[in-house]
Amino acid sequence: MADTTNTTTVHTVEVVRYDDPVMITERVAVAAFLAGYSDPTRQSYATDVRIFTTWCHDHGVNLLNVKRPHLETFGRWMEQQGRMPSTIGRRLSTLSSFYKYCQLEDIIAKNPAANLRRPKVNAESGTLGLDRNELGALLAQAGLGDLRNGALITLLEMRAESRELASDPEDRAESRRVLADMDELRAW
Repeated sequence: MADTTNTTTVHTVEVVRYDDPVMITERVAVAAFLAGYSDPTRQSYATDVRIFTTWCHDHGVNLLNVKRPHLETFGRWMEQQGRMPSTIGRRLSTLSSFYKYCQLEDIIAKNPAANLRRPKVNAESGTLGLDRNELGALLAQAGLGDLRNGALITLLEMRAESRELASDPEDRAESRRVLADMDELRAW
């Protein structure tokens, strides 16, 4: 006879007071800010604001009482977490837009991000080529587009495979030149 054991799972629930005017004001401000953006941007901005809001609450700071040193400390915290300068810059830019919105809507009196320093980001991308998934997506889109562009992208992919593009940085630079040439052809 099989041994049966009864188990009970206990779930804990964090109680949030929805009647707290500070929490309501923060949520309304964030929702109103995000409502002005289309889906991909809205999702990215929502993630950035959520991460900062969590950081604020962990440090006992109200989202709408933030000062510039809080934002700079948040930037240093992201550095310590190993975030890339481009990610830090984007998140601080999102927060700058959020606080500008809050100031324009008279939610806050002064924009704490007005003179916020952001990390310097190299204008040249560190990504030297397409990974296999990106290449597959490019080929799929090429098949849906016009015949000439589809053929050019397919030829580029075949050339890349024959020269083992993914392993040679010089070949990656060549593929960028070919893509630039394709843009010129498209404009022609």
